[in-house]
Amino acid sequence: MRRSYHRRSADQRIADLEQKIAQLKTKQAARDKKDDPVLREIQKLLKRLKRFVQHAHDHKRPDVANSVMGFKSMLERILATELGASSDERGSRDDDDDDE
Repeated sequence: MRRSYHRRSADQRIADLEQKIAQLKTKQAARDKKDDPVLREIQKLLKRLKRFVQHAHDHKRPDVANSVMGFKSMLERILATELGASSDERGSRDDDDDDE
């Protein structure tokens, strides 16, 4: 049996290229935001807050730990929306925070 080929029309090819251009623009915008000094400081702050939450739990202060965890989760959501990262990427990145 012969294989049938379907040629894309010029309009379909143009639409595909426009979609690819839009994706590249979005990707470039996300790269530009990564250079924002405030966003870099938020990432450093999140690491420090994670250690502080553990410190509060170690010293039997779950009330303080819960408040800080709420603040930390709000910052993580802001960072995720600013960088355009999905929640799956953020979850895998949290495992690497113990390096310092």
